This record gives sequence, structure tokens and C-alpha cells, in this order.
Amino acid sequence: MREIEIRHAALDFCKRVEFILKMGPAMRPSLLDPLFASAESLQGVGPKTALLLGKAVGIAANSGGARVIDLLFHLPSGTIDRRERPKIAEAPLDRVVTLEVTVVEHRPPPARSKAPYRVLVEDETGDVLLVFFLANPQWIERSLPRGEKRWVSGKLELWDGYRQMVHPDRVLDAQGLANLPPVEPIYPTTEGLSQKQIAKAIEAAFAYFTARGPKLPEWHDLSLVKLPVFPSFSDALKALHHPAEPNAIGLESPGRLRLALDELLASQLALALMRGKRRRMAGRIAQGDGRLTAKILAGLPYRPTPCQEKALAEIKADLAAPRRMLRLLQGDVGSGKTLVALLAMAGMVEAGRQAALMAPTEILARQHYANLSALCENTGLRLALLTGRDKGTSRAKRLAALAAGEIDILIGTHALFQEDVTFHDLGLAVVDEQHRFGVHQRLALSDKGEAVDILVMTATPIPRTLVLTFFGDMEVSVLREKPPGRQKIDTRALPIERIDEVVDGLHRLLAKGGRAYWVCPLVEESELLDVAAVEARFEDLTSIFGTKVGLLHGKMKAAEKDAAMAAFASGETRILVATTVIEVGVDVPEATVMVIEHAERFGLAQLHQLRGRVGRGPGQSSCLLLYKGPLGEIAKARIAIMRESEDGFRIAEEDLRLRGEGDVLGTKQSGLPGFRIADLSVHAQLLTLARAEARQMVEDNPKLEGPQGEALRLLLNLFERREAIRLLDAG
Repeated sequence: MREIEIRHAALDFCKRVEFILKMGPAMRPSLLDPLFASAESLQGVGPKTALLLGKAVGIAANSGGARVIDLLFHLPSGTIDRRERPKIAEAPLDRVVTLEVTVVEHRPPPARSKAPYRVLVEDETGDVLLVFFLANPQWIERSLPRGEKRWVSGKLELWDGYRQMVHPDRVLDAQGLANLPPVEPIYPTTEGLSQKQIAKAIEAAFAYFTARGPKLPEWHDLSLVKLPVFPSFSDALKALHHPAEPNAIGLESPGRLRLALDELLASQLALALMRGKRRRMAGRIAQGDGRLTAKILAGLPYRPTPCQEKALAEIKADLAAPRRMLRLLQGDVGSGKTLVALLAMAGMVEAGRQAALMAPTEILARQHYANLSALCENTGLRLALLTGRDKGTSRAKRLAALAAGEIDILIGTHALFQEDVTFHDLGLAVVDEQHRFGVHQRLALSDKGEAVDILVMTATPIPRTLVLTFFGDMEVSVLREKPPGRQKIDTRALPIERIDEVVDGLHRLLAKGGRAYWVCPLVEESELLDVAAVEARFEDLTSIFGTKVGLLHGKMKAAEKDAAMAAFASGETRILVATTVIEVGVDVPEATVMVIEHAERFGLAQLHQLRGRVGRGPGQSSCLLLYKGPLGEIAKARIAIMRESEDGFRIAEEDLRLRGEGDVLGTKQSGLPGFRIADLSVHAQLLTLARAEARQMVEDNPKLEGPQGEALRLLLNLFERREAIRLLDAG
């Protein structure tokens, strides 16, 4: 019993220590408590409304609803200009106007009639009919008493020769007019929450902030901020929630620029602190003698590109330095990132340590293992594969060999950072398609050894602004060239109605011994989206081409996926009908045609990645984008850029312009921070300014001490970059 009590006490102590480490050092300053109070503390906001407000501002349903700060940062998406207050005879049609009128006559509809309720109002220059459909008669009579003066605001129209205003936005007495904002902000909302409700809640939040909110110090170094107009934080909020004119809420208005710079500075400051912390972390010098890398290079049929050589030199310099490496290797489809990673891992093995490569899917992990094994033939490098499928005795033997140092390079999936996976001496961890992993998973792998160096790779080129934003704590290497042998891909767009022509083309392709991918966006039929399902398309093509058609999608078992890929790679099947599970890493050089059905449903990055599955062999390759019209403007732009360019970096910039930074990087899936205020397609220059300001501040004051440091800590807490605060408090 005593032993059990001790173990329970130890467990309780560990939990308390973990809680202190997580919460204690990074407790939010009490000064900010009013801003982080629940929206329920606001007048007129109950629990149900708070949850709806949370949904409107983008907070998960299980997070307890919106807070005051969430409402303050929920900025208007538009305005209604109610400043125009003409006489009736001078009032313009088809515009919002605000009229001072006298109520003349009520014209209720006959009993049980669906006709509208009409009210005649006038001024000394003319009259207007106010029209209400399915309205409450008692409310109308109470709001518009006969003979009384009222102000009505809404869109004035001409109907059958009479001026009318259908369902006025506002019906006000003199006191109501005094409270009517001349320029009314319009907010993004959600189902179940009216514009009036959300505007009222945000107004209550602003009043709460004004009355009870903290007096916040200035955190910017104004000598570094080169903006012509730079309001204070509170004045910026006021200008956006109480706009004096419609353009006061614009992305380039002084208030929006101020808050965007605040958000970007918080992000860049957190990255600068993490970068400084990493630079102080002791590493282990790893310098290989070149014997293994030389053997790999000697077996290549081509010489690495200058970009590959430069990236490898940068990585080797990092590994030879006495601090840990954290480097991002990004390049277009087929730019040769895997070879650079292999040479880096071989260099670590030369230095007497182990390396690991983690891929997001089992298909990609097995592809890496097959490709790297071929490149490492006759080098003496010992490679092994570990996935979630490995069980029992074979898994135990592999783990024992890994712990004994008998495996040089381990390739696998998430299985690599499971608790029972122990390395003899892990020195380099390579994370492929890093945006599909969370930061915690990357750290879990780096914890498998002492002072592990990290190389993360992505085949999705990332625009420079996003690199600065999300990867500012990393060094970056870029591969812009394609190795010899990569073919230009002929990209064409066809309406779905011409699908028979595509099938005829496949007949000709198969007669020549060719192979093709056919990608569909869904696995099963959907009643909500009129798009092809992969299983239905598989059945259709099987009825035409028989057993030459294969099927691959994410819901299949691992063994079924392997069998489908093996059959296609060997030529047993010639058409592979698939979902986007083939988007990354699948490498069949004999495949020369990529058909993407309902291309209008895919993002640019996905389209580019899918196209990159062909053009890998000597044969001329083509990509056919089948779309269902009519196309929207964004879908038209996507297809146009795909036809114009194969440059992944240009495509990434267009993707950012069309979709925004959150969608491009998949921040919700990857745990990357999104922005609520800053829009990088507009505020790229602010990002550069914030980056320079953050670096200067951390260089001058690395521990954020003194009044300026305290102000910056408030900024980090305000924008919830609390990981940076923990780093500071942890020393």
C-alpha cells in the first residue's frame, strides 16, 4: 500500500509540475483580464448568444464562446452610409437614405390576406410608402403612430410610379436618431445571429473596453514605424468600430494598418524569441568525411543542380556548427529535395550518428524507402522502414536493431515518435511535408536523441511573405531548378461535357502502352455536391477498360493501397482512379497523363501537386483539367494560371492572392497561427516592417525587461503568443 501511495504522490507531483510549467510562467497579466472576460459579462449577452458570437468570430464550439477581445478584433467587413438625409423630392433612388417624415396613414391588408402592410409618410416636398411583408401590425402601429414625426432609413425605390421603402432598416424617434451611427459598420456573422445582435454585442464590448479596459502602453518603437498616420491601439479600434466614413474600415486605413502591424509584430516577436532561444541551445558538431556521400553521388546518372549543391552546403555548415539546426528546405515538385535530404543524412551517419525521415502517409514513407534504398545500393548504408502496420516480432527486431545502432537511417510515418521507438544516437531528423505535422509531433521526434538537428521539407512552394510569417525561426534553403530529365507538361482545360473525348484519348494511350491517373474529389457520392465520386468513376472506366483500371483512396486498408500502387507501378493496371491521396510522393515515371475531374473544386496548390505526378519519365506528358461550368472568377483564375505556368513559386503567390494565408498553409490542420486582422496579400510591407522591428527589439532587449519589455509582453499576451512568454520565463 505504501508503494502505491508513493507512486500516486509522485504522479500527482508530476502533474502539478506540468501544470506549473504550462501555466505558471505564462500566466496572463491581470491587467488584461477585462479584455479576456467572457462575452457573457456584457450587457444583453447570454450563454447561447455568447456561443453564437464565438462561432461568428471563429472560435471552436467547445471553447466556451466569445470573449471581449474576440469581439473587439472582429472587424467590420462593410458599412452602410446613413449620412445622406435629403428631402423626399430630392432623395436619390436605389440608395440608402435617411428621411425625416410625418406619419400620415396606415393601410393594413385585409384579413387573412398575404398583401403587405403599408404606411404613408410625407414631408413638405413629397410622400413615400413604407412597405412591410408579414410584419407584426402591433409593432408597426407602435413604431409609426399617426401624426408623429419619425426618421426612417433604408433603400428608396420606385414602384409603379410611387416612391417606396420596403422594410426600412431603421424606424426611429428623435432619441433613436441621436444614437444612429452616420456610417454603420456591417460585421461577418453566422446562422442564428442577426446583424443587429452582433453589432449590439460588439458595441457593448467596445463600451466595456472604454469603461473598464486597461490603459495600454505603446509597444512599438515609433522611431522604427514609418507610417504617415499611426493612431494608438484604442483609437484604432474606435476608428474601425465607429467609422467616420466608409473607407475608414478599409485594409489600408490607418486603424486597420495599426492593428495589422500589432498582430504582425506579435507574431514576428514570438518567432524572434524562439529563434534566439534555439541559437542558444547547445548542439553537437557533426562533420562527416564524405565517403558515403561520394558513393551516392557516384551512382547518380546526373550531377546535382546548383541549387541542390548550395542547399547541401548550407545544411553541412549547420551540422558542423555548435548549435542545433532548424532549417526549412522548400522546392517545387520534382526539384530534388529527397536527394538533398539523403546526402544530409549520409553525412550524419559519416559522423557516427543516426538519421530519421518522417513522412505523413504510409504510401509516401514506402516510396521514400524504395527510392532511397536504390540510391544507397553499394554504399553500405543500413536503411529500415517503420510504419504503424509493423507489429509483433518483426517490429521488435527492428526496434532492437535501432537501439543497438545497427540501423543508420530509419524511414517511417508517425510511428517514429511513439514511446517505444529508441535510437542509439539520433543526430538528424528530416520531416517531409512538414505542414501535415503539428509542431508537437516535430518536437517529439527531436526528443528521440541528444541535440537533434531538424530539417523540414515541403514540396509546396511557400510565398516569401508566408515563409517570413510562419517559418521566421528557421533558416531557409530553396530549390528553384528541376534536375535533368523532368519534362514540360502540356496542360489543357476541358468542360466536363467533353469527357467522351478524354476517354477516347485514353484508348489511344493504352494502345501505346501508356499509363494515366484519373483524380476525383470525393470517395462517395454526395447529395450536397454534384461532383464525381472516385468509386463511381472507377466503375464507369472499368466497364470500358476492364481490369486495366485500378482504384486508390484514403478509406482503403494499407495493404489494399500498397497492392493498388504496386499494380499501377508494374503496369498490371494502366489507369489509376484515385483521390488526392496521390497528391504527394507517388512516383511512377511511366505515367504520362493526369486527368483531374472537377478541377474547379481543387485549390491551386493541389492542382500543381497532382500535375507533378506526371512528367517524371522520358515520355511527353499532359494534364487535363475537366471542369463543370459556369466557372466562378476564382476558379477561372486558378485554371488560367495552371495553363500558363509550371512555376510552383509563381503558383504559390497566386494561391496566396486568391485564397489567403490560412488556406494556403492549412493552418487549421497544422496548428500554425492564422491572422484575424492582417491580410498578407495587402500587408506584406507591414510584415517586413514588423520583422525588422522585432529583430531590433530582441537584439536590444533579449529578455524583454523594463517598461518597453513589459509593453511587448502585453502585446504577446494580447495576441495570444504565449509560447514566447514561456520561453522568456523559462530562461
